[in-house]
Amino acid sequence: MSSEDRPIPRRSLGSSSGIHYGSFVNSLSSLTPKAEEKEKPAISPRRAYIAVAVLCYVNLLNYTERYTIAGVLPNIQKFFTISDSTAALIQTVFICSFLLLAPLFGYLGDRYNRKYIMIGGLGVWLVTAVGSSFVTASYFWLLMLLRAMVGIGEASYSTIAPTIIGDLFVGNQRSAMICVFYLFIPVGSGLGYITGAGVANLTGDWRWALRITPILGVVGLFLLVFLCPNPPRGAAETHGEGVTEQSSYKEDVKYLLKNKSYVWSSLGVTATAFLTGALAFWMPTFLSRAQVSQGIREPCVQEPCNPIDSYIFGAVTVVTGIVGACLGSGLSRRFRDKVPNADPLICAIGLLGSAPCLFITIFVASASIPATYVFIFIGELLISLNWAVLADILLYVVVPTRRSTAEALQISVLHLLGDAGSPYLVGAISDAIRKSRSATHEWSFLSLKYSLLVCPFVGILGGLFFFITSLYIAEDRKAAAQIVEGTQGPASEPAMELSTEGIK
Repeated sequence: MSSEDRPIPRRSLGSSSGIHYGSFVNSLSSLTPKAEEKEKPAISPRRAYIAVAVLCYVNLLNYTERYTIAGVLPNIQKFFTISDSTAALIQTVFICSFLLLAPLFGYLGDRYNRKYIMIGGLGVWLVTAVGSSFVTASYFWLLMLLRAMVGIGEASYSTIAPTIIGDLFVGNQRSAMICVFYLFIPVGSGLGYITGAGVANLTGDWRWALRITPILGVVGLFLLVFLCPNPPRGAAETHGEGVTEQSSYKEDVKYLLKNKSYVWSSLGVTATAFLTGALAFWMPTFLSRAQVSQGIREPCVQEPCNPIDSYIFGAVTVVTGIVGACLGSGLSRRFRDKVPNADPLICAIGLLGSAPCLFITIFVASASIPATYVFIFIGELLISLNWAVLADILLYVVVPTRRSTAEALQISVLHLLGDAGSPYLVGAISDAIRKSRSATHEWSFLSLKYSLLVCPFVGILGGLFFFITSLYIAEDRKAAAQIVEGTQGPASEPAMELSTEGIK
């Protein structure tokens, strides 16, 4: 068994350093490469880029599978005869299992072979995802159980994959690779709507929609096994030397809680997740009901339901995700050197700008569907500015050996307070409003419309969280860089500004 496959020994690290984040100082020597090894790259450039491509492919499949359910939601509601709030539980149980297991995988990811953990998680994901497509109408509880197990598989991947990219690249190159990785979240989400609705419409059975991504996932599993490396932690910052010592989990958490940029940006990303979770799950259904209310379309009484709204919303999600992520990452690279707190300010402007767009979207839907799509496009574009920038913030304010834990805890919080509850909350409010009057198609639309009004207010709150982050980001980034520098001395370049020559 190689040294990377064995658990890294946990140590009780002293706290004699003047740096106030945890007790990490005794591992400083492990961050300093030996003089003769400074130019040794951790992973060859070609292999690093191939690894990113593989991770992006699996990330694409993860999000395609996740949002296939939303693309065929009207069909599922008809098949199982369930209400809005019950339908939302399908997503909620998935996210709950995801957030509960994320801290465990974060802990393991900082101590054990990350590649093996991802392979095991992807295997669980494949089996449970395809299994959920065979559930019959009388076993809705089994569908919920299998969706929860899908969340377990995805938790292992989502907590670890960004940290591997962080250990392959530094500086602007890392920002670019993280941007590419996070581009596949909206692309995968949009494809989930499109492929889900399309396959259901083509076959006449929504369950076939759940079988496409697991088939493609088998390819991803083999690619992960043969083409993805497990780089030493902190390898990019230390030119291949890596970080070999580790603090306890308790010290990791204490370090993160003292890191104000990490805490406030995590609250900001939670608000972002709340918005995207609610909109992703309910917007196609909302648009469908709006057209029924206006008399543009007949209500769905038999499967398969009209998939056009899932197609259009999926396309909007793909385009706004790509453009937004590229724009956000580009603005970050352009202004980061001139404005130290540019990254959280970009996120704040994105969320605050999306709030009025979402508000207008909700009320315009009863009058004009084309105008509704225009404001959906603008709102989604502004929200999408955040994702790549947020990942980069975490990587440069958190030291290498605590990044998996940081990713895991952030994922837990953003799902617990964000997209785990937002679809159910919107559905529950919709059901409560709808029960106050006799059921009609128009009232069904209006009840969902009023319940979605919670989204703009959460967007404003998230923008405020990012403004607070901007007050601390420069100090926290400098503190993390000082830890990574260790004892290299004042002549050494800061870790976040290291040249990427070693991996080009």
